Amino acid sequence: MRLARCRRKISTVLFAERIGVSRETLRRLEKGEPTIAIGTYLRALRVLGLDKDIDIIARDDVLRRKLTEINAMTQSASD
Repeated sequence: MRLARCRRKISTVLFAERIGVSRETLRRLEKGEPTIAIGTYLRALRVLGLDKDIDIIARDDVLRRKLTEINAMTQSASD
């Protein structure tokens, strides 16, 4: 997130203001702290023009699902 903000030459003050958080919350967001609400990340992505990328993350990952199923079957076979 920080790299995307810096590439766009957006200051921390302006970015925090645009996503509606304090600079401290922005600092925590850019460090990837897990306590930051997903809505805050989505607002940040929208400000950066990256909100369409969330569709890529949310898309069904067929390979990952198949590997998970194989792993589960292997685990149950060994029990």
